[in-house]
Amino acid sequence: MPRKKIIEIVLDTETTGLDYTREKMVEFAAVRLENGKIKDEFQTLINPHQHIRKSSMAIHGITPEMVEDAPSEEEVMPKILEFIGDYPIVAHNAIFDYMFLNEASLRVCGKELTNPRVDTQQMFKEVYPELESHGLEALTQKFNVDLSNHHRAMADTMGLALAYPKLKKLYLQKYDWEVKQLDNVEYLFERFLRIQQTVNTLQSELQDLKSVFKLYFEQGGVPITSPTGDILTYNSKQTFGYDLAEIKDVLDELGAFEKAVKLNTGFIDRLVCGHGIDEEKRDIIKNARQELTETRNIQIIRNK
Repeated sequence: MPRKKIIEIVLDTETTGLDYTREKMVEFAAVRLENGKIKDEFQTLINPHQHIRKSSMAIHGITPEMVEDAPSEEEVMPKILEFIGDYPIVAHNAIFDYMFLNEASLRVCGKELTNPRVDTQQMFKEVYPELESHGLEALTQKFNVDLSNHHRAMADTMGLALAYPKLKKLYLQKYDWEVKQLDNVEYLFERFLRIQQTVNTLQSELQDLKSVFKLYFEQGGVPITSPTGDILTYNSKQTFGYDLAEIKDVLDELGAFEKAVKLNTGFIDRLVCGHGIDEEKRDIIKNARQELTETRNIQIIRNK
């Protein structure tokens, strides 16, 4: 019996900015995978006929001069849509590329994309939740794939296309195991609660031990070296609170404001979607968007 042909489109976009409702693509690249093997590719620069933000140029290096003679969105979108067809779209943080493509398709062709979306970043997090980073560079390093010229569309696409089949195999193996556990989900929830309670108990135990160690050093104890070479030591660090309004100008002048202050992005999302802000300020906030991500989490509501 002949093997079923599985076709997927791995792609990446580079853009003028990060807000898909206002910005446009400046580069598109895609490869056609057939059963995990690269069979065809498509790449193009795109003239967005609008400003390319400096923050975006700093990432992908595409300047207005580079796209001056490139085809427009109106010229290139029919070719892009023909290449991707109705096959699944595979991308790292897929919602970002998908939304830019969808907006362009609506503008040029008057239709929304209906392609299934495969997010390799979510897959990577599922397979390797313990890793500190789940970016494309971390993914390609994990599977020993060379990622040269990172942040240009075809380089990132090729890197992902080579790593994706390996990631997919592990992801599907894990998914198959998870499906087999569905009949046991009530028992697994009880087991989860027991494990969580154990973790909480262990954390409390660790804190108790740290309190003893702290008391040991405060009474004049000296550092202790274990047989494995680990060293138990103690230090004291003083920190201050600051009036941000008084030091903001100084931080700006030093170029240290962004590093010193962490935005409450959840609050800002609620603010920009609310009704207590005028359109001019809403536009300023939207234009400052730097990243689009999608988070999916389970939630446990405790019985009080």
